[in-house]
Amino acid sequence: MIQTLQEAVPLLTAQDDLVLGLPIAAVLAQRFRLPTVDPAEFPEMVRIQIEKALPFSPDEVTTDFELIEQNETESVISAVAVRNAQLAEIAAPLLEGGYIPRQVTVYAAQRASTYAPKGNALFIYPEGEALVSAVTENGKVSLARTLDGVAPEQLRMELPQLALSAELQGISASFPNVLLDETCYELRDTVQAILASPTELVGIETPPASVKLNLLPESWRQRRSQLARRGEWHRRLLWASGAYAGLLFLGLASLASIDFEIGSLDRRIARDAPQTAFVRAAEANWKALAPAIDSRYYPVEILLHLFESLPSPDVRITTYSQSARQISVDGESSSVALAYQFIDKVKKNRELQVFQFDMAAPRILPNNHAQFRLEGKPR
Repeated sequence: MIQTLQEAVPLLTAQDDLVLGLPIAAVLAQRFRLPTVDPAEFPEMVRIQIEKALPFSPDEVTTDFELIEQNETESVISAVAVRNAQLAEIAAPLLEGGYIPRQVTVYAAQRASTYAPKGNALFIYPEGEALVSAVTENGKVSLARTLDGVAPEQLRMELPQLALSAELQGISASFPNVLLDETCYELRDTVQAILASPTELVGIETPPASVKLNLLPESWRQRRSQLARRGEWHRRLLWASGAYAGLLFLGLASLASIDFEIGSLDRRIARDAPQTAFVRAAEANWKALAPAIDSRYYPVEILLHLFESLPSPDVRITTYSQSARQISVDGESSSVALAYQFIDKVKKNRELQVFQFDMAAPRILPNNHAQFRLEGKPR
């Protein structure tokens, strides 16, 4: 079992939402009766009253209060203060570990809010080697005493004095709820005999009920905000780094996949190279043999289709030559227009589509005739 705050620190993480419950011996608790005023002015009026009652300057302490009850004319409050130096000493293990609590409250208030949220109660429980007796109203600490040790004789002396102090402050001493921590069960008969009230044993609550009381110093609040902002930026950087790493991984995976595909294609190309070379060689042979075995390449057939494409008797073919790679047609027409009509009909002739024909600009002769030259290459 963890006995000290020092032992608890190694078990904490930066994500833990810490609430520090102070012992009664570390705080000053007082009950006030104040007139009910505008809610906006009430906190300032309470602060002034607390500062008047404290033996320390306002800069040395952190204070807060809880409303016990309120009517139209009067408000009863529970005010608590803690010296900043003592609080820093108590929380030193947390601060040294870089942990700042979200809330600093009083453990007695947490237990009272858990077990006696309504009505008056007397709570008796141990804090370290001491025994605490706390008077609560509606879950708020009104009055508290710390006893050195847990001897029944001390209870017989202290509890009547505590009841008298409660009466002097206007708190009914006929406590309807007397709560005794189960670790002090041997004192149950003594407490019942002193107070003449049934005493109930209660365990340690996990977790205790939440309370409004917060004694977190302003400097701690600012530091906690800074740490929260730093943590948020750290998380954002981690997310950004993770996203960047993910994109980088995807990019590398994509490159690896492309390299694998390229390698696979290279291997397939290398495997199919003999067949590809055979096909290309066969294609070249067929092209070389085409003029001999394909009638579309026969000179007679080509000349026939050329003469079919003549647009007029005024267009004559004067020279025809053919090789394996090219045919050439020289001619003469009575006009440039007829020469262009001839090349146009040649290109549109379905039987001559195996060739791609081009014609340079015709040359004009002295008799105004046009001399032209067609060149055709197999497609």
